[in-house]
Amino acid sequence: MYLCTRFKIYKPKALNATLNTFSIKSVFIDFKEITKAGLAVSVLFSSIAGYLLGFNVDNPFSWSVFFFLVIGGYCMVGASNAFNQVIEKDLDILMDRTKNRPVPSGRMSVNTALIIASLLTIIGLIMLYLINPKTAMFGAISIFLYTSLYTPLKTQTPLSVFVGAIPGAIPFMLGWVASSGSFGIEAGTLFLIQFFWQFPHFWAIGWFLFEDYEKAGFFMLPTGKRDKSTALQTILYTVWLIGASLLPVLGYTGQFFITPISAIIVALLGFWMLFYAVKLYQEKTAKAAKSLMLTSVFYITALQVVYIADKFLR
Repeated sequence: MYLCTRFKIYKPKALNATLNTFSIKSVFIDFKEITKAGLAVSVLFSSIAGYLLGFNVDNPFSWSVFFFLVIGGYCMVGASNAFNQVIEKDLDILMDRTKNRPVPSGRMSVNTALIIASLLTIIGLIMLYLINPKTAMFGAISIFLYTSLYTPLKTQTPLSVFVGAIPGAIPFMLGWVASSGSFGIEAGTLFLIQFFWQFPHFWAIGWFLFEDYEKAGFFMLPTGKRDKSTALQTILYTVWLIGASLLPVLGYTGQFFITPISAIIVALLGFWMLFYAVKLYQEKTAKAAKSLMLTSVFYITALQVVYIADKFLR
């Protein structure tokens, strides 16, 4: 209830506090959504894993580098997601899973989203540059490929997933580059592993969200259909992923290697994911695709944990 005295309207303090709290909460929620905080944190975990795998006697662990990598890595992913949502604002409103995002819903203006994306880009690249120039370079490449190539190609060709797999694979090897200051066979192997992982993961998403993607005209499946060919390619890339994940046990990947025991665990994880890829081929249902997607998320996280555990426990 408002109190009025000589044309002045006073709001009760409790109401002001409620409005301020609501406003701060809304801004925080919108920031999380525009940067896709959940996705950003999971991607950031890959960079942290790469960093933990990369440091050694010659390149010791550094809390300052770790801090710059965490902040810079989140800003890098957040900026890409924010730019993506600005570019796709008219398409996001057509899909059930994206229509309530800040920009398409109207809660955030395009200019505000662009300012946030630009600031995140600047802050992120500065943080990564403070680690070393190569880390900043790969961060810039990731943002550019994601926003300038992957995003517009999603409505043009299924090859967009191939293009998107490149920036998607950069975070894992980015951690190694941050620790060593160089890109060698080790960082290349980490890139290759996460590159192959992108395909079964995103094709599974494209399968069980097929109708929603179709509303916006996105081509997320290799054949454009939920058919045997798409399911077969999912199996093929899962097999390649398993092979890439086992490369470190062969002794040809420089300072990045794993013991035979860890290799067995990695193989079992891979065959577990392959089981769900084959199940998708057999059933060709949205339920099977969702199971594969969830398994792929667990797989990449468990794989990185196994790699890290192998390094520190061997």
